[in-house]
Amino acid sequence: MTKKTLWLISVGAAAFAINAPTYAQAPASTQDGVATPDQASGTLDDTNVIIVTATRRASPLSDVPIAVSAITAQSLQDSGGNDIRSLNQVAPSLLVSSTGTEANASARIRGIGTVGDNPGLESSVAVFIDGVYRSRTGAGLSDLGEIERVEVLRGPQGTLFGRNASAGLLNIVSKAPEFKLAGKAEITYGNYDYWRLSGRITGPISDSLALSLDGVWSKRDGFYGIVDATGGKTGETNDRDRYFLRGQMLFEPSDALSFRLIGDYTNRDESCCGAAYIETRERRPVAGGGYTTAPFNRILTILQAQGGPVPADPYDRNLSITPGRDYVSKLKDWGVSGELNYDFGGAKLTSITAYRDYKSQDYGDYDYNRADLLYRDPGTFRQFKTFTQELRLQGTAFSDRLDWLVGGYFANEKLTLRDNIRFGADYGRFAACRLMAGAGATSNFTQPQLAACANGAATGALITGTQGQLNAGLTQAFINAGLSPAVAAGQAGAISTGLGNGLRALAAIPGGTGDTDSRYYQDSRNWALFTHNIIHLTDRLDVTLGLRYTRERKKFSADLNNNNATCAALQSGALRSIATNPALGSAQALAGGILTLGCLGNASTTLNALDLNDRISDGEFSGTGVLSWKPTNAVLLYGSYSRGYKAGGYNLDRFQLGSTGLNAIPAVFSPRTNADVTSLRFAAEQVDAFELGFKYSQPKWGVNIAAFRQEFSDFQLNTFNGTSFIVQNINGCDSALTATRTCASGDVGPGLITQGVELEASATPVRNFRVTGGLTYARAKFANRLVGSGDGAVPLDPALFLLPGSINSNAPQLVTTASLSFTPELGSSGLSALFYVDGRLTSDYNTGSDLFPEKRQDGFAVVNARVGIRGKDQRWAVEFWGQNIFNQDYTQVAFSSPLQSSSPATSTTGQFAQGAPMANQLISAYLAEPRTYGVTLRGSF
Repeated sequence: MTKKTLWLISVGAAAFAINAPTYAQAPASTQDGVATPDQASGTLDDTNVIIVTATRRASPLSDVPIAVSAITAQSLQDSGGNDIRSLNQVAPSLLVSSTGTEANASARIRGIGTVGDNPGLESSVAVFIDGVYRSRTGAGLSDLGEIERVEVLRGPQGTLFGRNASAGLLNIVSKAPEFKLAGKAEITYGNYDYWRLSGRITGPISDSLALSLDGVWSKRDGFYGIVDATGGKTGETNDRDRYFLRGQMLFEPSDALSFRLIGDYTNRDESCCGAAYIETRERRPVAGGGYTTAPFNRILTILQAQGGPVPADPYDRNLSITPGRDYVSKLKDWGVSGELNYDFGGAKLTSITAYRDYKSQDYGDYDYNRADLLYRDPGTFRQFKTFTQELRLQGTAFSDRLDWLVGGYFANEKLTLRDNIRFGADYGRFAACRLMAGAGATSNFTQPQLAACANGAATGALITGTQGQLNAGLTQAFINAGLSPAVAAGQAGAISTGLGNGLRALAAIPGGTGDTDSRYYQDSRNWALFTHNIIHLTDRLDVTLGLRYTRERKKFSADLNNNNATCAALQSGALRSIATNPALGSAQALAGGILTLGCLGNASTTLNALDLNDRISDGEFSGTGVLSWKPTNAVLLYGSYSRGYKAGGYNLDRFQLGSTGLNAIPAVFSPRTNADVTSLRFAAEQVDAFELGFKYSQPKWGVNIAAFRQEFSDFQLNTFNGTSFIVQNINGCDSALTATRTCASGDVGPGLITQGVELEASATPVRNFRVTGGLTYARAKFANRLVGSGDGAVPLDPALFLLPGSINSNAPQLVTTASLSFTPELGSSGLSALFYVDGRLTSDYNTGSDLFPEKRQDGFAVVNARVGIRGKDQRWAVEFWGQNIFNQDYTQVAFSSPLQSSSPATSTTGQFAQGAPMANQLISAYLAEPRTYGVTLRGSF
């Protein structure tokens, strides 16, 4: 444990002791049976508590025997929150981050989540907005508009909500129409020329019909400057240009019947998302451990010669980009839902019907530097069309001794992905020079020689020299093996000539080569039956029993089209036989590298108009059991067990097509057929979760404590290895692995276990003053021995060699949050002031799924603050705010820069223990937002 970690623990403990936790019992006033923030009061009394619907029953948060955090609209407003990323500041067990596009958001609870870059994977943390499941977390990164509250449910969910969730759930509830004319508007201006306008109008049309309309528009300059080769600014990226509209109708013709219709539309047209280099050194191991830094990084040298990056402080927030390209992010997300509630007297029926259409286009520069290596063309997009239907019937029986609930759920989602990646004009020379720079005996080029590789003539000369070195080395090796000099020279000459011709073909790949119109389709259909029942054994002792059966069917198809003629030429030559002959040493590695980079996962000419078809189906029981006891009105004790489930699916990256699970990329050595489609499958994720909880609630303070252990089997891990996305199920092995790194099916166990403790508290010791705090200690650790399938027959992918016995990515072991709100009255005219500050303190963690040491993020703290003055009944307000006020620099997610290393086997210092001669992978990162500040004017009637 580092000194910094010890410091973080001590400061976190102090923050918790001084600022008793948070959102458990925020000030609230009842409206429509559910509490909403009382913005005119800072007090907390017996009736002024948060009512949540986490169990589909309106209950005080302190009476709910599950780990749930309730964040009010007032809390989000004070913290400056507009989307689910803002929840990080007030929910210590939650971490939301985004990567290459804001469609690629990832949410984690207790250290568990799903990397969002690959659209074939659903999130382990589900997002529901007004009862409607959003199939990808990125939907929550849009403006939320006027909300009532957000509930963060921790642990597996499935017997209360329509869609299963294996790690947790975000339940976002928007503000409903009101039967009283009301409106509010606000205008915000901040640095980076940030403008945000929002408003809401609501009121009655008749005694039984009310309407509301919310709208948000925001625009902001980019956080990054785009600079040319001389450092001059030519543009910017990571800007903001979006708007959101939501209209609602609430129809209540009687006390027994209500119907709520919601329609919303989100539009984004932005430049997003740039990444900065955070590691550009080449390091070499030294005897006794550690490493030394080489005088230059050979990969960086080649890129710089092609106009690529000049190393600089990433937090200068200046990036380079291929001239004529951009980072483009466009989104259109709309949907309509209807919620019907009818009270029969003895039972209540709820029906939620919804349709959503989510389409994002994210394209542009894909190598994140000025060299023109890879790009996505403007036709790239992902689209989800989703229909969902949920039915619930609930009531009481046996003189209210039983609260019962039964329900059903149906969903049909059609996913279309057009992901066209093409080579840039510099790619061929870069790929050839990269291979020569890292190919064993041929790697001793000087920095000027590597720089000259950017020139076509120099590239040809280096290839000829490499061919000669290979010829001499192979000839001597064959002679040493017993061949005659003449035979040895002939065989070596054929091999070196084949390799030389392959390098020349690779260097000559024309720009624009690649996908022409490759599409993936996934039709997902699932239905479920579930029940959740609370049995009141006594007035203070309850047993909760829940059960769910889920049936999932997914149909996959793909139409792959490519114009890479070089790939076909390389495969038809001698390279295939060289690349499959381990006796050839560095020559085999070079041949494999030529094929891999020449085809870049495009396999062969069979990928031109190759059609794939497959389907999978699965059925699974899941459920929960809870025993809860209230020895006094102020105390709740509970223990629970839950079984969670998340469906399997398909890796929408054809680079893994035909892979054996070892990431050996056999697809570049032989033609692909539809028989290889099964290699894209991944299995369902399952979890067994155990929890013990304690809740104590008093009028002016409260505390919640939960201890948990969650065991994940077939955990769905998505990793970008610098070339492609690897999706593999992660399982543990109780016995020693075999020589092939597999184990018997009877020895397979959980691959990832997270366990720890959570504390939340809040206190309102005097009127208008409130302190909150929260602390989460979660140790999300992989098993010491890992395999890649539930039957133990598939070994762990070599790219994931650092996982066994390590902590999961983006899983800080210690997080503490705290907030303070003081709203003193100013005189007797009704004016009041606002003083608010919140902070999140996070220990060290690794931000990369492969856990490369270069992707580690040190512990850090983020602090937000807001001060203002407010009119009587908060009819108007002027507030000055700042987010990340100390301008803390930190990384959201780090990744291996595409193709920018000598080889996968020499990419990280973590491979020194395996004998790697160097580590020169360039590492890029999506950085967190810098300090922002501004002023907000708000008015309402």
